[in-house]
Amino acid sequence: MRGALVLASASPRRQELLRACGFELIVAPADLDESPLPGETPRALVARLAAAKAATIGAGVAADAIVVAADTAVVVDGHDLGKPRDDEDARRMLRTLSGRPHDVLTGYCVRRGATSLVDVVSTEVTFRVLADNDIDAWLSLGQHKDKAGAYAIQGAAAALIKTVRGSLTNVVGLPVDEVLAAIAALRTETP
Repeated sequence: MRGALVLASASPRRQELLRACGFELIVAPADLDESPLPGETPRALVARLAAAKAATIGAGVAADAIVVAADTAVVVDGHDLGKPRDDEDARRMLRTLSGRPHDVLTGYCVRRGATSLVDVVSTEVTFRVLADNDIDAWLSLGQHKDKAGAYAIQGAAAALIKTVRGSLTNVVGLPVDEVLAAIAALRTETP
């Protein structure tokens, strides 16, 4: 095992990714207002939210503890789609994504004491052209609920995807390669 990390997220996908890397996790989700600030870009939003989550949880842990936080957005034409409010909103999102590329942005923050490493990773995902019956079938599975852009790439949503350019784990919710590098960098610093 690589040791314990504090994960400032309730996301089962982020937990699975970090556990697969050999970490023991202390799960401590941060409860924040995730509304964008006026004029804030999706890239700035995910970076700000990841840093805020790590700072909120980091304030309550030992100085040598490593906290990992992240926030993900699905972005089309510069606009964050957010999470669907209901099935009709999810249907609208999937129609928007049909047959075209979009960016999945994950802001992450790895924090130890007063030191934070924050960055944003972008992955381009292109959906295949979706017919209404494809969308209906996807919605009937219920896997769109509480998911940015109304989908999660793991599982059945893989059938919606034509191409992925960049980090697949980023689309799942945590750019593992970059987060592991940040963890290693902070572990070498004296708290």
